[in-house]
Amino acid sequence: MNWITNSVLPKIKALVQPREVPDNFWTKCSNCDEMVFHRQLEQNFQVCSHCDHHMGMDPDARLAMLFDDGQCTKIELPKQTVVDPLKFRDRKRYSDRLKEAQAKTGADDAIMIAHGDLGGMPAVAAVFSFAFMGGSMGVAVGDALLRAAELAVAQKAALIVFPSSGGARMQEGILSLMQMPRTVIATQIVKEADLPYFVVLTNPTTGGVTASFAMLGDIHLAEPGAIIGFAGKRVIEETIREKLPEGFQRAEYLLEHGMVDMVVRRHDLRATLIRLLGLINKPRPTAEVVTMVQPGLEIPAVDKSSSDAGADQPSKT
Repeated sequence: MNWITNSVLPKIKALVQPREVPDNFWTKCSNCDEMVFHRQLEQNFQVCSHCDHHMGMDPDARLAMLFDDGQCTKIELPKQTVVDPLKFRDRKRYSDRLKEAQAKTGADDAIMIAHGDLGGMPAVAAVFSFAFMGGSMGVAVGDALLRAAELAVAQKAALIVFPSSGGARMQEGILSLMQMPRTVIATQIVKEADLPYFVVLTNPTTGGVTASFAMLGDIHLAEPGAIIGFAGKRVIEETIREKLPEGFQRAEYLLEHGMVDMVVRRHDLRATLIRLLGLINKPRPTAEVVTMVQPGLEIPAVDKSSSDAGADQPSKT
């Protein structure tokens, strides 16, 4: 009986007992609560196939989706000489939070810069990572956006920014708030060089990011359902003591009120950006004005002096 217990029985149990499925095989949609297979989600650009909810997308996947053949060159971010200038600590040290975020995402900070071709036209992309401390903007992010602007000018390329952020990074205090004017300067560098500056607003784009470079684009695109605003909806309601409209701060609401130019599905985003860049970088020649004359039609000349004099006379009632 020993060979049956040791050899045959384990094989029978292996056939009968259900196999354990890893947790990362399935992702639960936060909008409709449906379970989506991870490969299907990747092929669909992190968009739920049941309700079309646009989930978060990591910078590497977004860059691969954006550039021609998924090929781009990433730019190394400037090294920060002082990591924790304020020696900030809440439940954890700020330096420890940075190390945890870097280990989790594999990135140095909350932004990634890359350049490549978009529809055969040069482009520089700056993509935020919400997984890195909520995509918060600190000194490193400000330095990166300035580097992206300078690179765009050097390559005579368009600058496309994909913000996904909760705003300024509180652990850096006033230094994080100083990045707001610095990023505005970055956008001005691109505009003074007569180069396109596009902003693709993703979920969420809030706080100091919205109050600076994110709303200064030549054209503002937004992904469906993205939350875009400065203060949160709950904070506004408690301040003004009123109920805000349905869909307030969503991309579609901002489109209706003129804050966003287009709401574009992720599947159509690359084609839309190529079309916009083509219209700006390769304008079509203006058509020659041709006067169409109909045979036998005489147009009397207008005496300007007599018409002006008639305008001064009071009309008969």
